[in-house]
Order: sequence, then C-alpha cells, then structure tokens
Amino acid sequence: MNKRIISAIILVLVLSFSLYQNKTNDAISNSLNTISEDKISEFNYLPTSTTGAIVLHDGYSLSYSEKHEQAEWVAYSLDKKDIVYTHRERPYFIEDPKVKTTSADWRNYKKSGYDRGHLCPAGDRRLSKKSYHETFYTSNISPQKQAFNAGIWNKLEQKTRSWAKKYGKLYVITGGILEDNLKTIGSEKVSVPNYFYKLLLVYSQREVKAIAFLMPHEQSEKPLQKFVVSIDALEEKTGIDFFHDLPDDLEHKLETSSNYNNWNFK
Repeated sequence: MNKRIISAIILVLVLSFSLYQNKTNDAISNSLNTISEDKISEFNYLPTSTTGAIVLHDGYSLSYSEKHEQAEWVAYSLDKKDIVYTHRERPYFIEDPKVKTTSADWRNYKKSGYDRGHLCPAGDRRLSKKSYHETFYTSNISPQKQAFNAGIWNKLEQKTRSWAKKYGKLYVITGGILEDNLKTIGSEKVSVPNYFYKLLLVYSQREVKAIAFLMPHEQSEKPLQKFVVSIDALEEKTGIDFFHDLPDDLEHKLETSSNYNNWNFK
C-alpha cells in the first residue's frame, strides 16, 4: 500500500480519537457547568459501605471490615495546603477508639513479614497533629510487603500529592481488595489483600475528572499508567459504589473511562 495512503489513514484515526476525547471532555464539562460551586462541595463523596461500619475522623473516613480486620476503604480530601513537610514524631500504632468492634491490635503485624501499610498516608496529614496521629490507628493500616509498600505503592502516593498540588484539591479513596480465602496474619487473622486500589477525583467548578489504579500486591517497576483501570472495574471487584451521589450522567462518564491521557504522569 502506498505510504501516503497509510499516513493519511493513520492521520484520520488520530483525529477521530482526538475528536472523541474532546466530545467526552465537553460532555463532562457541560454536566459540570449546570452545577454550582456550592453544590459541588455539598455532594456526599463517601462510597457505599458493604459492612455498615462507617467511621468519621477529622482527617479521613473509613468503612471497617471486622471480618478482615481492616478498612475496606479509606476516603479523604487532599488539598494542596495539606502538603507540608512539618516534622512530627511518629506515634505508636493504637486501636481505633471509634471502631465499635475494635480494630486489630498492632501486634498482629509483629514478625509477620509484612509492613503496617498506611491507607491514608501519614504524609498526607502532616498539617494537623491530630490528623497525623489518626493515621496511626490500626483501622488505617493493611499488611503490605515491604518491597511493594516502599516501591510502586509509595510512588503512587507521591504522585497523588503532586496532583493535589497541581489541581488544588483531590478526593482520594483507597484500600485493599477484600475477598474470601485471603492469607491472614496474627491471632486476629488480619487479611492480606492480593490487590490494592486507589481512586482519585478532581472536583472543582473548572474541572471534574477521575482516575483509578488497581495494583497487584507485589514489587513492580512498571510505570503507573499500566495500573489504570475503570472505576466500574473496581466496583465490580469490591461491591462498592464509589460516586453514587454524583449526577447520574456525570457518574457514568467518570466511571466507565480508563483513559489517562489528560493526567500528567511526568
């Protein structure tokens, strides 16, 4: 086939994809433009809970799974002003005083071979001493392999803070995929997830977009883009409805897309 014809076909395909993306972005923007800024801030961004055990702290909220002795999700708003580098003394891990069934004792992790992996990172809550200390409740940790916790998972946490600085504010939802027949540690049988997820929502009068990551619980050198999935895919694996309070058309557009082209990974 003539090289000019091949080049023309490629150009048409690229332009068609670009037009599709622009239409999708315009549709989301049009949905957003019908919502006032006050209304955006009033939406309930908490996911649904499969356990009914929702706990509200100053720095984050969570849904606790007594069966797995950890949160099925932890959710919080991350503002660029939260990103500070104030030195704070690390407290001891303690049980969450608001979990009615009591959260797991930190000793379950002792000599287990797993890190006490934060779900809401302590680094996201340095602005306030109280919020910082809350991240050391055992309801906010999950068993993580050290190479994963300090590696690809830490890379995603750092990128999340970078995006918070860029966009001004993010809504973050994170947790392990809690399912039957997981490996457990300690006398209280704390489940060890095979996968961890993180979901980010940019929400402002100017822009609304979301991205979701699903990572195997293992060391990886892959770029973060390789772990992007649709929110629908996460909902299917977790049984959790993540953005149920958003307008239906906006929720649908955000949750069906796994496109990451409008996120800067550099």
